[in-house]
Amino acid sequence: MAFINYATGNLAIKIVYYGPGLSGKTTNLRYIYTNMDADFRGELICLETDTERTLFFDLLPIKAGIVDNFKIHLQLMTVPGQVFYAASRRSVLKGVDGIVFVADSQIPLLDANLESFDGLRRNLLEHSVDLNFIPLVFQYNKRDLDNLIPVETFNNLLNPSGFPYIETCAVKGQGVFETLKEITKLAIPVVKKKIREDERKIGGKERLKKRKEEEKEAPEKKDEIKFVAKEKGVPLRVTKVKFKTQKDIEKELENLAKDFTESK
Repeated sequence: MAFINYATGNLAIKIVYYGPGLSGKTTNLRYIYTNMDADFRGELICLETDTERTLFFDLLPIKAGIVDNFKIHLQLMTVPGQVFYAASRRSVLKGVDGIVFVADSQIPLLDANLESFDGLRRNLLEHSVDLNFIPLVFQYNKRDLDNLIPVETFNNLLNPSGFPYIETCAVKGQGVFETLKEITKLAIPVVKKKIREDERKIGGKERLKKRKEEEKEAPEKKDEIKFVAKEKGVPLRVTKVKFKTQKDIEKELENLAKDFTESK
C-alpha cells in the first residue's frame, strides 16, 4: 500500500520492475534516471548484503506532479532476477502498488520468462495479493534483436487476461517512458480508491466530506503525470548501501518510502 502523509500532502507509490535475470529491469531504471531532470528525481540507491554483492535493488523516487491534491512520488524498484533470490523478490514486492513485468524477447529465454512470471504470481500470494487484481504492464524487451518470441506468443502464454503491453528496446530507451507512464496511469486510480476506503475505516468522514466538496467546486480534470527531461551529459551516480540481512533491507525500503512522504 502506498505511503501517505496528510501533513505534508505527499504520497509515495511503489512500482516494481520484475522479470528474469538480464531481461532489462535495471536498464529501465538507469535510462529513466539519466534522462530525468535532477530536480525531479532522487538518488539511485543500490542495497546489498554480504551474500548478494553483485545484485542490487534500485530505488528511484521521482516527483511526478500533483494528483488529487497529493504530491506524487513514484518509487521505482527492481528485483534480483536469478531464481535463487526468491526471498529478496518477496521482500521487494511487499506493499507494491504496480508491477512492470520485463520479459526477454529472445526465443531461448521463453522458459525463463514463464518461470519468472509464475514466481511473481506465487510471491504475491505470499502477501495475499492476487496477480489478476493489481496494476500490471508487460514490457516485451529487446525487440531490436533477432530470433524473437512473437508478441502473440507472449500474450497467449503470459498475458491471456489482456493487460497492457509495450514492445521496447530499453538499452536504447525505446518504450521506457511509455511503460512508466502506462503503469503510473493504472496505479494511481487504484491507490486513490484504497486511500478513500481507509479514510472511511479510520473515521476520516470529515476529511472525506471535505474532499468531495472540493471536487464539486473544482473543474473536472484527468490525472496527468509528466516527466521532465534533463540536459544531456549528466553522469549516472549510484549510491551503494550495505546491510547485514535481507530483513534490514526490507526495513530500509520502508523507511525510505516514509522519508519521502515526510519531505516538503
